[in-house]
Amino acid sequence: MRHGKKVNHLGRQTAHRKAMLANMACSLIEHKRINTTVAKAKALKQFVEPMITKSKSDTTHNRRIVFSRLRQKEAVTELFRDVAAKIGDRPGGYTRIIKLGNRLGDNADMAMIELVDYNEIYNADKSKKKTTRRSRRGKATTAPVASNEEE
Repeated sequence: MRHGKKVNHLGRQTAHRKAMLANMACSLIEHKRINTTVAKAKALKQFVEPMITKSKSDTTHNRRIVFSRLRQKEAVTELFRDVAAKIGDRPGGYTRIIKLGNRLGDNADMAMIELVDYNEIYNADKSKKKTTRRSRRGKATTAPVASNEEE
């Protein structure tokens, strides 16, 4: 039974797992998309999304918290400068995992994890502002009735 076990250990010791996730998060921030296994992608999503949320408010405290987990100054700078500006209005769900199939050598499930706002293919359709209708009936507007005085 796996009651109360929230962390996927990924077959690694704690220090190795934290270092690996930090390196993968830095690569994701730098390249905006990386290929990895599905299990690592899911672990990376849980690791990186709280840091992206912290990057929305650019304070010294938040920068220090993120730097303590990422450990690369360039990645922290890019996260707070570029990524935070692009995802500023998004309430969550900053990453997307797309399954790619199985790896040739060991048949592992592969996936691509990417930052949502940096994918031009998916966001091309959503660039147009959609208006949602609240009710089935339109607004009851009274159109001015043209008088037939000329006839």
